Amino acid sequence: QVQLVESGGGLVQAGGSLTLSCAASGRTFSSYAMGWFRQAPGKEREFVTAISWSGGSTYYADSVKGRFTISRDNAKNTVYLRMNSLKPEDTAVYYCAADRTVLTTRPDEYDYWGQGTQVTVSS
Repeated sequence: QVQLVESGGGLVQAGGSLTLSCAASGRTFSSYAMGWFRQAPGKEREFVTAISWSGGSTYYADSVKGRFTISRDNAKNTVYLRMNSLKPEDTAVYYCAADRTVLTTRPDEYDYWGQGTQVTVSS
């Protein structure tokens, strides 16, 4: 069992930056692939980025490539999402998720989810 708690969301102006954190409980964190997803009002949850258990492989959605960076610190049981050059269309609730088996972009393949943190980008 893994519990995930996101933090770091908030209100930022367009062009600004935020760093989200996702703290995980459990001694097996280092064996999980981790992902970030987001959901804007009235829209489906969408993939943002994911990182393998070792940190050696990452995936990014085209919409965030070059602006967002995912990283992890297995010693701290934490995964991070650094978001630069934020745009109003990045406004959403951001969720982190853990996958026991594979590095994937599909939300239905993730086993554990956090409660989400709101990111609002003003124009």
